Amino acid sequence: MTTTAVSPTALAYPNTETVPLVEDHFGIQVSDPYRWLENDVRQDQKVRDWVTAENGVTERYLATLPARDAFKARLTALFDYERFGVPAKKGGRYFYQHNSGLQNQSPLYVRDSVDGPARLLIDPNLWAKDGATALAEWLPSEDGRHLAYAVQDGGTDWRTIKVLDVGTGKETGDSVEWAKFTGLAWAKDGSGFFYSRFPKPEGAQFQALNENHEVYFHKLGTPQSADRKVFATPDHPKWNNTAEVTDDGRWLVVTSSEGTDERYQVSVIDLQSADLTPRTLIPGLDNNWQLIGNAGSNFYFLTNKDAPRQRIVAMAAGGTEPQLREIVPQDAATLQGASIVGNEIVASYLVDAKSEVRRYGVDGTPKGKLALPGIGTAAGFDGEAGDPESFFSFTSFATPTTIYRYDANTGKAIVWEQPKVAFNPADYSVEQRFYASKDGTRVPMFVVRKKGATGPAPTLLYAYGGFNASMLPAFSASRLAWVEAGGTFVLANIRGGGEYGKAWHDAGRLAHKQNVFDDFIAAGEYLKKEGLTGPDQLAIQGGSNGGLLIGAVVNQRPDLFAAALPAVGVMDMTRFDRFTAGRYWVDDYGYPSKEADFRTLWAYSPYHNVKGGRDYPAILVTTADTDDRVVPGHSFKYTAALQNAATGPKPHLIRIETRAGHGSGKPTDKIIEETADQWAFIARWTGLEVGHPPRNGEGDRAR
Repeated sequence: MTTTAVSPTALAYPNTETVPLVEDHFGIQVSDPYRWLENDVRQDQKVRDWVTAENGVTERYLATLPARDAFKARLTALFDYERFGVPAKKGGRYFYQHNSGLQNQSPLYVRDSVDGPARLLIDPNLWAKDGATALAEWLPSEDGRHLAYAVQDGGTDWRTIKVLDVGTGKETGDSVEWAKFTGLAWAKDGSGFFYSRFPKPEGAQFQALNENHEVYFHKLGTPQSADRKVFATPDHPKWNNTAEVTDDGRWLVVTSSEGTDERYQVSVIDLQSADLTPRTLIPGLDNNWQLIGNAGSNFYFLTNKDAPRQRIVAMAAGGTEPQLREIVPQDAATLQGASIVGNEIVASYLVDAKSEVRRYGVDGTPKGKLALPGIGTAAGFDGEAGDPESFFSFTSFATPTTIYRYDANTGKAIVWEQPKVAFNPADYSVEQRFYASKDGTRVPMFVVRKKGATGPAPTLLYAYGGFNASMLPAFSASRLAWVEAGGTFVLANIRGGGEYGKAWHDAGRLAHKQNVFDDFIAAGEYLKKEGLTGPDQLAIQGGSNGGLLIGAVVNQRPDLFAAALPAVGVMDMTRFDRFTAGRYWVDDYGYPSKEADFRTLWAYSPYHNVKGGRDYPAILVTTADTDDRVVPGHSFKYTAALQNAATGPKPHLIRIETRAGHGSGKPTDKIIEETADQWAFIARWTGLEVGHPPRNGEGDRAR
């Protein structure tokens, strides 16, 4: 069928006020006429009016797209399947999250035996009428009697931590405020837990810089004012400090970092000491150190020290200069994670962006691989020395997350929970291809489409490209709706991620950031050259750092793309470090206050490089009012620049969600509505014709 839309020439964008503001940065005159849009929408009426006006224009446009209702109906059906989280085992009890299908938030359940009946512990769907208050981090005590859990309201990164009596299901009355970027770590005896927090912010809590991250101990039954500060770095106010307790309960291990790069200092506190004096075990912010486990004062770490693709080492905590002993050497594959389960080390590797799980003795003796169901992603494997039982998840593009129970004594895994879904996974093909980037670098991509599909099709290309984050095969009901409708989905594993270790990450950050954009542009060119998509059929999507990616490549190659979906993006590269968590990102982006870094940032900053006189693709920007990770002012300013430049006749719109944040904790109904809007928008501009969705009962159901 054909679709109709509001004529772009009929779109009347809000009249966004410009303020003549120009600053000199190292001899470069930087204009920022929309800086007033950085103000908090809750506190500035003018910004609030602008948001209302922009949302009005966008809603009127989206309401004309017939595919919107079809996508919403099909997305609702596809999301309506059971979803299970990986269980945590404590005190013989099994704690896990389970969503029956369309619940906005996933409740937390407990079983008193591995296959026993489930009992509801926490239902966050009862916390807010709009479903936007979420259960965030949670952890049971060692004996399974108590559960510490964090409440996330409206998508913010701020947390309120509470405690539940597992036996009665009632709250204990304990409450901790202003926790953020925190882990939860119980004392072995269950007397309380360690957590990390910032001081109560002065001024706008959703925009103020976060500094002086400190570790506290909360004793059950006491007010937060009595919490004991156990670790702080006042000489390094920008450091983050997170704590974990070793399985034997003897040591508190504190990992300190300044940015997002995996460079840590490690300190230990003997919890049997009276004064809890910390001692630096690994000084300097030079390498990645992830604690795997311990045997007394002998610690096992995963590290990239002298191993860009990572290795496993042991270290004795005693002595003035602890010596490393290699347990598992670096491999051609990238070591992603490891844990001690029973009497073995379970290590997860990436082989061309696909999971491979290998087993070793605690002395490093190879014990073979764990057979996985196919090409996909395995995650989990939390465990303890002496207990052979663990759980992990497995997922792929057409395989919803299935939970497996693993026995380290046998090396075998069996299905623990598997969802039933309203489609047949066998109807879809997943293909991995490799293409050459601008400088000849070989880059992998995954291509997902209906089995037997040939010829060019409307295609959605997605990537991230930053912060050592690996983009791996995973099931998404949202993406399946696009493919089911006849589109193709492509995931490109561009540089800046961690798919091939530290070198792959380093090749896409700081002065090398342009490689990220080149890799993505080359992916689009490859898809057209190979006939996977047509001249006007390519849409692109990315979020957060990926939103920056989309903004940058649209500026650099607007001719290559038919439509673009930049979400919660970092769009002003000259001021990103001035808000909330933005200061952490200097590891990947550099410092705007340093001339060499500034000139690199200035060259690709999406907001500053919007240029008129060229036809841009159709663009739907998405953000949220409570995003205190990448503050929405980034997207506001970028959109204003797009709408006020001569960038062609296609629509350049913004969709601003209320009571939502950077993404985590977003309720299911908001996800469905936003995705339906995005898919209808790019369908209109890539020529995807969306028919009526299947009626209930039509087609196969995977069992």
